[in-house]
Amino acid sequence: MRRPLRLGVLGSGKGSNFRALMEQINDGRLDAEVRIVISDVEDAGILSLARDFQIPGLYVRPGRFRAKLEPEVEKDVVRLLHEASVELVILAGFMRIAKQWLLEAFPRKIINIHPSLLPKFPGLEAWKQALAAGETMTGCTVHYVEAGIDTGEILGQRTVPILANDTPDRLHIRIQKAEHVLLPAVVADIAARFRGPEVA
Repeated sequence: MRRPLRLGVLGSGKGSNFRALMEQINDGRLDAEVRIVISDVEDAGILSLARDFQIPGLYVRPGRFRAKLEPEVEKDVVRLLHEASVELVILAGFMRIAKQWLLEAFPRKIINIHPSLLPKFPGLEAWKQALAAGETMTGCTVHYVEAGIDTGEILGQRTVPILANDTPDRLHIRIQKAEHVLLPAVVADIAARFRGPEVA
């Protein structure tokens, strides 16, 4: 019997994608375990959820930059992930760009969920970008994280139609529901390919 794939989750918000992962893990539908949750927001909902699921949830002070962690902080995040024996890092609503230390420590072992059908509409508030562009279809994407912004290899996508009377909030809610299906499915695919050591 192989042991579950060990996950580390980084998030800045409410943690709805983390909840979706945990529900599938607890239901036995996802062969993985979340070892640690890390947030750059001290009162983030994802940390409360981590406590609810009895998983270590840690806040890291991000530093002076708006879009990335201080290098020393990112090094500390890498240390925390390694201490938790994490094998796959999931950026689930993490509003900081992964830089050198994370990327070098976890090559092709960091994935991100993004609210558009990449390569269309990378960056912030992608659902608003899709509405402003007059698109009739958008969705969400899970991809490997690399040095570019939302440019890594695409692992899965799920489409969401844009309705005639859509507002940014209504569209965003429907995209999030699609994310809650897509992210666990992609992690399940990765877990199925994972060949950790056998456990007794």
